[in-house]
Amino acid sequence: MSIVITTYIPEGIVMAADSRQTAIIEGTMPDGQKMPKFETVTSDNCYKLFLLEEQNIGVTVFGETILGGTPIEHSVRLFLEEYNDTEDDILDVVEKMMRYFSARYPNADTAFHLCGYKVEGKVSVPYVYHCQVSRNEIKRINVKPGTDTVLYGAMWGGQGDIIARLIQPGMTMSGGPNTPEIINPPILWDAMSVQDAIDFSEFAVWTTEQMVRYQARPKNIGGPIDILLITPRGSGWIKRKDFVSDGYTPY
Repeated sequence: MSIVITTYIPEGIVMAADSRQTAIIEGTMPDGQKMPKFETVTSDNCYKLFLLEEQNIGVTVFGETILGGTPIEHSVRLFLEEYNDTEDDILDVVEKMMRYFSARYPNADTAFHLCGYKVEGKVSVPYVYHCQVSRNEIKRINVKPGTDTVLYGAMWGGQGDIIARLIQPGMTMSGGPNTPEIINPPILWDAMSVQDAIDFSEFAVWTTEQMVRYQARPKNIGGPIDILLITPRGSGWIKRKDFVSDGYTPY
């Protein structure tokens, strides 16, 4: 499981993801009976957020992140080496990536957020997609249904129940039928600055990690938080874990 979030505002798109990788372990007893399945943490250093530098496109992966026995980073790298073209735009990448993963892992419960800009006329138009492999689903999120009108907001994937409860607006009629009480004021995405979008994205992942830590539930979210910023003028890593030595000396 994972927690990833994509925040799309007028001046940019911020993508963030946790780093924990888990696997479902199955076994067989000596008498041939199957052992109960259990989930275990295999790494707190998994990469789920990727940047296609030439095309200025970001990709986050969530759901099933071990495909063919290898981490999702390996599958994404193979896709980029075999099918990626520097001349591709966001529409090309979405189509190619879904075709690649659906052909190789048609039953994978794996999903993607793919985000980037496409110049239409003289204007850079943001494209924010949610894609799901096993359902062969491609859906553009940041437009009003049935139109090309761009919308701003946030979408999340994986273990999204915690952040959904925190930020989805709502009200109650506890004060009486004519006096509704707002219990979750809305977030003004259209007025959000880039720095605020970065801070919000990190907050969303960090808060989910901490709540999962304390709640009586599987500990399938954690590790460092990676954050990527995409704008019409270019992209850059706000936070990205790197290889380090822990200083351990065996003798």
